[in-house]
Amino acid sequence: MFVAKRSEKQKKSSRGTLRIVAGIWRSRVLEIADAPGLRPSSERIRETLFNWLAPRIDGARCLDLFAGTGALGLEALSRGAASAVFVENSHAASEALRRNVDLLKATGADIQTTDAMSYLQNATAKQFNFVFLDPPFREDSLAELCRLIDERDLLANGANVYLEQDRSGAEPELPDGWSILKNRTAGNVRYMLVAIGHRN
Repeated sequence: MFVAKRSEKQKKSSRGTLRIVAGIWRSRVLEIADAPGLRPSSERIRETLFNWLAPRIDGARCLDLFAGTGALGLEALSRGAASAVFVENSHAASEALRRNVDLLKATGADIQTTDAMSYLQNATAKQFNFVFLDPPFREDSLAELCRLIDERDLLANGANVYLEQDRSGAEPELPDGWSILKNRTAGNVRYMLVAIGHRN
Protein backbone atom coordinates (compact mmCIF):
# COMPACT_ATOMS: atom_id res chain seq x y z
CA MET A 1 0.00 0.00 0.00
CA PHE A 2 1.35 3.45 -0.92
CA VAL A 3 1.55 5.91 1.93
CA ALA A 4 2.18 9.52 0.96
CA LYS A 5 4.88 11.39 2.82
CA ARG A 6 3.62 14.10 5.12
CA SER A 7 3.97 17.62 3.80
CA GLU A 8 6.14 20.13 5.64
CA LYS A 9 2.96 21.87 6.81
CA GLN A 10 1.63 18.59 8.23
CA LYS A 11 4.93 17.90 9.95
CA LYS A 12 4.86 21.31 11.60
CA SER A 13 1.23 20.96 12.71
CA SER A 14 1.95 17.57 14.28
CA ARG A 15 3.93 19.37 16.97
CA GLY A 16 0.78 21.04 18.20
CA THR A 17 -0.01 24.61 19.03
CA LEU A 18 -0.55 26.78 22.08
CA ARG A 19 -3.23 29.48 22.32
CA ILE A 20 -2.94 32.48 24.62
CA VAL A 21 -6.21 32.77 26.55
CA ALA A 22 -6.44 36.49 27.34
CA GLY A 23 -4.66 39.83 27.42
CA ILE A 24 -2.85 41.72 24.68
CA TRP A 25 -2.06 38.50 22.81
CA ARG A 26 -5.49 36.96 23.30
CA SER A 27 -6.14 34.04 20.88
CA ARG A 28 -2.62 34.20 19.41
CA VAL A 29 -1.58 30.69 18.37
CA LEU A 30 2.04 29.72 18.94
CA GLU A 31 4.35 26.85 18.04
CA ILE A 32 5.02 23.96 20.39
CA ALA A 33 8.48 22.43 20.05
CA ASP A 34 8.88 18.89 18.80
CA ALA A 35 10.46 17.81 22.08
CA PRO A 36 9.56 14.81 24.26
CA GLY A 37 7.61 15.30 27.45
CA LEU A 38 6.21 18.78 26.80
CA ARG A 39 2.88 19.19 28.58
CA PRO A 40 1.59 22.77 28.43
CA SER A 41 -0.92 23.75 31.09
CA SER A 42 -4.37 23.55 29.56
CA GLU A 43 -6.37 26.64 28.60
CA ARG A 44 -8.93 25.77 31.27
CA ILE A 45 -6.29 25.63 34.00
CA ARG A 46 -4.58 28.81 32.81
CA GLU A 47 -7.87 30.67 32.77
CA THR A 48 -8.62 29.61 36.35
CA LEU A 49 -5.11 30.38 37.57
CA PHE A 50 -5.01 33.86 36.11
CA ASN A 51 -8.47 34.65 37.42
CA TRP A 52 -6.93 34.00 40.85
CA LEU A 53 -3.94 36.21 40.06
CA ALA A 54 -5.81 38.96 38.20
CA PRO A 55 -5.84 41.57 40.98
CA ARG A 56 -2.01 41.54 41.22
CA ILE A 57 -0.62 40.38 37.88
CA ASP A 58 -0.13 43.87 36.45
CA GLY A 59 3.53 44.84 36.83
CA ALA A 60 4.46 41.54 38.49
CA ARG A 61 7.83 39.80 38.20
CA CYS A 62 7.37 36.13 37.34
CA LEU A 63 9.49 32.99 37.20
CA ASP A 64 8.37 30.15 34.93
CA LEU A 65 10.48 27.15 35.95
CA PHE A 66 10.37 24.08 33.67
CA ALA A 67 8.93 26.56 31.17
CA GLY A 68 8.49 24.09 28.31
CA THR A 69 6.20 25.92 25.91
CA GLY A 70 6.23 29.01 28.12
CA ALA A 71 2.45 28.84 28.44
CA LEU A 72 2.31 30.24 31.96
CA GLY A 73 4.93 32.96 31.60
CA LEU A 74 3.58 34.13 28.23
CA GLU A 75 0.05 34.22 29.64
CA ALA A 76 1.36 36.35 32.52
CA LEU A 77 3.09 38.78 30.15
CA SER A 78 -0.02 38.96 27.96
CA ARG A 79 -2.04 39.98 31.02
CA GLY A 80 0.31 42.74 32.14
CA ALA A 81 3.20 41.20 34.06
CA ALA A 82 6.34 43.35 33.84
CA SER A 83 8.75 40.47 33.36
CA ALA A 84 9.01 36.70 33.15
CA VAL A 85 12.11 34.54 33.43
CA PHE A 86 11.67 31.29 31.50
CA VAL A 87 13.92 28.44 32.66
CA GLU A 88 14.02 25.46 30.31
CA ASN A 89 16.65 22.73 30.04
CA SER A 90 15.63 21.43 26.58
CA HIS A 91 17.40 23.28 23.79
CA ALA A 92 14.59 22.44 21.33
CA ALA A 93 11.91 23.78 23.67
CA SER A 94 14.02 26.82 24.55
CA GLU A 95 14.56 27.71 20.88
CA ALA A 96 10.84 27.33 20.09
CA LEU A 97 10.04 29.56 23.05
CA ARG A 98 12.57 32.12 21.80
CA ARG A 99 10.86 32.15 18.38
CA ASN A 100 7.48 32.68 20.04
CA VAL A 101 8.84 35.53 22.17
CA ASP A 102 10.27 37.15 19.03
CA LEU A 103 7.00 36.65 17.17
CA LEU A 104 5.06 38.37 19.96
CA LYS A 105 7.74 41.07 20.37
CA ALA A 106 7.47 40.25 24.06
CA THR A 107 9.46 42.72 26.13
CA GLY A 108 10.29 41.57 29.63
CA ALA A 109 10.95 37.95 28.61
CA ASP A 110 14.26 36.43 29.72
CA ILE A 111 14.93 32.87 28.48
CA GLN A 112 17.49 30.83 30.43
CA THR A 113 18.50 27.50 28.87
CA THR A 114 19.56 25.67 32.00
CA ASP A 115 18.14 23.25 34.56
CA ALA A 116 15.88 24.53 37.30
CA MET A 117 18.09 23.58 40.23
CA SER A 118 21.14 25.35 38.76
CA TYR A 119 19.08 28.45 38.10
CA LEU A 120 17.70 28.54 41.64
CA GLN A 121 21.15 28.13 43.16
CA ASN A 122 22.29 31.34 41.46
CA ALA A 123 19.15 33.49 41.49
CA THR A 124 18.94 36.82 43.31
CA ALA A 125 16.93 37.17 46.52
CA LYS A 126 13.41 38.66 46.67
CA GLN A 127 12.99 38.90 42.90
CA PHE A 128 9.66 37.32 42.21
CA ASN A 129 5.99 38.03 42.88
CA PHE A 130 4.86 34.80 41.22
CA VAL A 131 6.64 31.51 40.61
CA PHE A 132 5.12 28.85 38.35
CA LEU A 133 6.27 25.30 39.17
CA ASP A 134 5.17 22.66 36.66
CA PRO A 135 7.93 20.03 36.55
CA PRO A 136 7.57 16.71 34.68
CA PHE A 137 5.19 14.55 36.70
CA ARG A 138 7.69 11.68 36.85
CA GLU A 139 10.25 13.81 38.74
CA ASP A 140 8.20 14.30 41.94
CA SER A 141 10.41 17.30 42.76
CA LEU A 142 7.95 19.93 44.00
CA ALA A 143 8.87 19.64 47.69
CA GLU A 144 12.59 20.03 46.98
CA LEU A 145 12.00 22.95 44.61
CA CYS A 146 9.84 24.73 47.17
CA ARG A 147 12.47 24.14 49.87
CA LEU A 148 15.19 25.62 47.67
CA ILE A 149 13.09 28.65 46.68
CA ASP A 150 12.40 29.30 50.36
CA GLU A 151 16.02 28.74 51.38
CA ARG A 152 17.29 31.10 48.68
CA ASP A 153 14.73 33.77 49.71
CA LEU A 154 13.66 34.38 46.11
CA LEU A 155 10.14 35.60 46.83
CA ALA A 156 8.97 39.15 47.39
CA ASN A 157 6.58 39.84 50.25
CA GLY A 158 3.07 38.68 49.39
CA ALA A 159 4.32 36.36 46.65
CA ASN A 160 2.45 33.31 45.40
CA VAL A 161 3.74 30.00 44.07
CA TYR A 162 1.72 27.96 41.60
CA LEU A 163 2.16 24.17 41.73
CA GLU A 164 1.03 21.60 39.18
CA GLN A 165 1.36 17.84 39.67
CA ASP A 166 -0.13 14.45 38.87
CA ARG A 167 -3.49 14.17 40.61
CA SER A 168 -2.60 10.69 41.89
CA GLY A 169 0.47 11.91 43.79
CA ALA A 170 0.61 13.10 47.39
CA GLU A 171 0.53 16.84 47.93
CA PRO A 172 4.09 18.13 48.43
CA GLU A 173 5.42 19.05 51.84
CA LEU A 174 5.70 22.83 51.95
CA PRO A 175 8.18 25.03 53.85
CA ASP A 176 7.14 26.62 57.14
CA GLY A 177 4.96 29.68 56.59
CA TRP A 178 3.65 28.50 53.20
CA SER A 179 -0.07 27.72 52.95
CA ILE A 180 -2.34 26.44 50.19
CA LEU A 181 -4.94 29.03 49.12
CA LYS A 182 -6.48 27.13 46.22
CA ASN A 183 -6.47 23.42 45.43
CA ARG A 184 -8.25 22.16 42.31
CA THR A 185 -8.17 19.20 39.94
CA ALA A 186 -8.77 18.92 36.21
CA GLY A 187 -8.46 15.53 34.55
CA ASN A 188 -5.27 13.92 35.87
CA VAL A 189 -3.83 17.24 37.08
CA ARG A 190 -3.85 18.77 40.55
CA TYR A 191 -3.06 22.48 40.59
CA MET A 192 -2.57 24.65 43.63
CA LEU A 193 -1.91 28.27 44.54
CA VAL A 194 0.29 28.76 47.58
CA ALA A 195 0.67 31.88 49.73
CA ILE A 196 3.98 32.83 51.29
CA GLY A 197 4.22 34.35 54.76
CA HIS A 198 5.61 37.84 55.26
CA ARG A 199 9.41 38.06 55.11
CA ASN A 200 11.70 40.54 56.86
